[in-house]
Amino acid sequence: MDGIDKITSRINADVDQEIAEIQAQTAAEAAQIAAEYDQRCTQETEEILSRGRKTAEEREERLASVAQLEARKLILAAKQEVLEEAFRKALEDLLSLPEQEYVELLAKLITKASQSGSEQVIFSQKDRPRYGKAAVTRANELLGERGRLTLAVETRPIGGGFILSDGDVEVNGTFETLVRMQRREMDAAVAKVLFHEGA
Repeated sequence: MDGIDKITSRINADVDQEIAEIQAQTAAEAAQIAAEYDQRCTQETEEILSRGRKTAEEREERLASVAQLEARKLILAAKQEVLEEAFRKALEDLLSLPEQEYVELLAKLITKASQSGSEQVIFSQKDRPRYGKAAVTRANELLGERGRLTLAVETRPIGGGFILSDGDVEVNGTFETLVRMQRREMDAAVAKVLFHEGA
């Protein structure tokens, strides 16, 4: 029995050793697989985070660009509103000039616009009785020998200024038109003064 016990004991020891070796090899393989998966997991996590960061940065840049564009639009709209107000105020100032200055301004503008010197001068219903005769008389004085302008009986629905009529030809000298025409030429200069642009 002693010999069988020894053989059995030896077989058991060999089996235990083989089991231990298999377990050690399995543990080593499992650790290697776990390390590979851990490394792959870390790498994929970094790639996902990197893509996420890049996407977030691109989105942030797009949103910043959109916000800057909107801000520029709002600033431009505000500037346009201020310019509009400045030219509206200029028109108001023209319409509220003292009588003598108003008549002199009308006379100079009529003289400048007159081609033949014999046109009819049409005013608004409000301006005709107040300034019409004086403005036409002064314009004729300024035109000298050419001055044969006449005050038209008709009136037009204009805010201020005049219309010169010579048959079918009319020259629009209304203040609204003159301010609008000046605005095209002066917008940039007025903006420079108002907003200190280009300084």
